[in-house]
Amino acid sequence: MKPNLSRLFFLLFAAVLLAASSQPRPKAPESSCLKLSRALTGHVGWVMALAFSPDGKILASGSQDGTVRLWELSTGKEARVLRGNQGTVWGVSFSPEGKRLASAGDDHTIKLWEVASGRELRTLRGHASYVYSVAFSPDGKLLASAGSDATVKLWDAATGQEVRTLQGHAKWVSFAAFSPDGKTLASAAGDGTIKLWSVSTGAELRTLQGHADTVAALAFSPDGKKLASASWDHSLKIWDLATGKSLHTLSQHANAVMAVAFSPDGKLLASGSADKTVKIWDAALGLELASSPALVGSIPAVAFSLDGKTLAAGGCGQTDDDGACMQGAINLYSAQCSVHSGQ
Repeated sequence: MKPNLSRLFFLLFAAVLLAASSQPRPKAPESSCLKLSRALTGHVGWVMALAFSPDGKILASGSQDGTVRLWELSTGKEARVLRGNQGTVWGVSFSPEGKRLASAGDDHTIKLWEVASGRELRTLRGHASYVYSVAFSPDGKLLASAGSDATVKLWDAATGQEVRTLQGHAKWVSFAAFSPDGKTLASAAGDGTIKLWSVSTGAELRTLQGHADTVAALAFSPDGKKLASASWDHSLKIWDLATGKSLHTLSQHANAVMAVAFSPDGKLLASGSADKTVKIWDAALGLELASSPALVGSIPAVAFSLDGKTLAAGGCGQTDDDGACMQGAINLYSAQCSVHSGQ
């Protein structure tokens, strides 16, 4: 893919963000299991990516301002700022042991950081343009990255060497995620498809089709049997990975859906949208349980804490008259929602 197409993705993404800023904010239900508990501010630009540390003590955020910030969950205070990425940071991921953090961004690279010190450990180069997503494998040995060059790359997390390049998407790859057992990698793209790959061989296992626009984000259920996808076509889908069929299509969002996350027990699904809302769903039945207006514009990132009690949503807290983000923000919600049935 040529760099001008990656620029097109950025412009399309920015258009989604800015268009949402001019829309009226939806009202939340009066009785909701989604309660705002705290707001974190410090970024100067949209918060585009979120990840909780494995011990649940730290939240990492990546932003349009080119920084990664680490937040202490117990106090809400900013613990550290990681500077080194040039341009927007689109993705962040903690290693399973929590000692390393990966960030991906506009500068075509993935950076590895030491969490305790904030020291930059390594820079991984190989993508021809923007890197939109990064993820550690469950065993911490591999990193997966998704790029606007229409490729997914696998890296040796210890050495930084490229292990394999996966090609098959017709447009930019917006997201990549490992299955809980680490054997399968899922990728989402601007061509509206989701592809499943064998991590060990790089073989394409299956293509999931059904979305009518860019698939922006993915999340495996904790048991690895389902995959949730968020799309610019205003919908989420929940897929049965054994059959490749869509189990539910969730279409209650009024604009592009940009982020999705399963709760640690797999019973809840969270989504963030360009309609400025965060929603919680019963993952088994595909029913909406709660909806809350989150920030002043789109919600590009959501993440559940490891105990499932807190949901983080990232976006913008304050815009100027032209809709540009002046202050990034992260809302922390108490997400104590009861499902209608167990999984």
